[in-house]
Amino acid sequence: MKDIFKFHDDVIDRFALFSRSFTKIRAVDIQKVVDDEYEQGRYWPPELIQINPNYQKAHTVQELVFDGSLHSKCGEIFKGYTLYKHQEQALAIAQRGEPYVVTTGTGSGKSLAFFLPIIDHILKAKERDSKPRTRAIIIYPMNALANSQVEELEKYVSQFAPNSRPFTFARYTGQEGNLEREEIAANSPDILLTNYMMMELLLTRYNDTDRQVIGHCEGLEYLVLDELHTYRGRQGGDVAMLVRRVRQQLHTENLICIGTSATMVSSGDVKKDTEDFTEVAGFASLLFGQKVNPQNVIAETLEQITDQSVSLKECLPLLSN
Repeated sequence: MKDIFKFHDDVIDRFALFSRSFTKIRAVDIQKVVDDEYEQGRYWPPELIQINPNYQKAHTVQELVFDGSLHSKCGEIFKGYTLYKHQEQALAIAQRGEPYVVTTGTGSGKSLAFFLPIIDHILKAKERDSKPRTRAIIIYPMNALANSQVEELEKYVSQFAPNSRPFTFARYTGQEGNLEREEIAANSPDILLTNYMMMELLLTRYNDTDRQVIGHCEGLEYLVLDELHTYRGRQGGDVAMLVRRVRQQLHTENLICIGTSATMVSSGDVKKDTEDFTEVAGFASLLFGQKVNPQNVIAETLEQITDQSVSLKECLPLLSN
């Protein structure tokens, strides 16, 4: 492919032909308006060119294991991982037992910003009390997200034998068959991945399997709401009430709520970011039913990777090649 922009134009032209093939407009004036709208590109956005940001790196997982910040098993589970600054900030806040929100860009490792502290906590907690129980619930707005996160968790434990995995997890979203649901009910996972509708059913639907699954969550320690920005309006009110029911029915004394979103803090100057953090913290506080400090809204930290000593005049010939 020599010209990505020509390829883009070809795709748009073919799709325009396809989309207009279903209706024949006989009125000349209406046809002209529709033609003009197509010509102006109303029905699809222009091409989007983005440069992947370089997130500032912090310590490796091995370094944090060595200084005692993480359980030793984390060194095996996350072998070779170097954390970004926002992931390490999330770990520190979680270990203080405080709620937080991670609002960083796509591809910034938001899931690791809650999986790492949760898994570290589970490993330490199981040494104190080995009785099987579900200590963390991750709630997704869509099943597709839950499915992809199951695959991500599988990567963390793939090097361990099935009977010696350091932590367990299960998806319970309504996609599972009876045998799979009964297996989850009989053997409580450390981490349960679900959606907000199924979470509601687990708390209110009194069949034996669901009651067993939710019974294992007594004293829940972590509740994560992924894609926090989707919980607005009436749906946001429903989810806020759901979180409160979780607290009440599961008798959570030290529940840590976590939210993630790629879109809740816009870029800008320091003052604007501070205003955004306060607004996000207020929104999360209403949703979680507990105060979230604006300082616990974690944004990305970027670092320069280009050579600032190279001038634009020197760069232009390289770009033209």
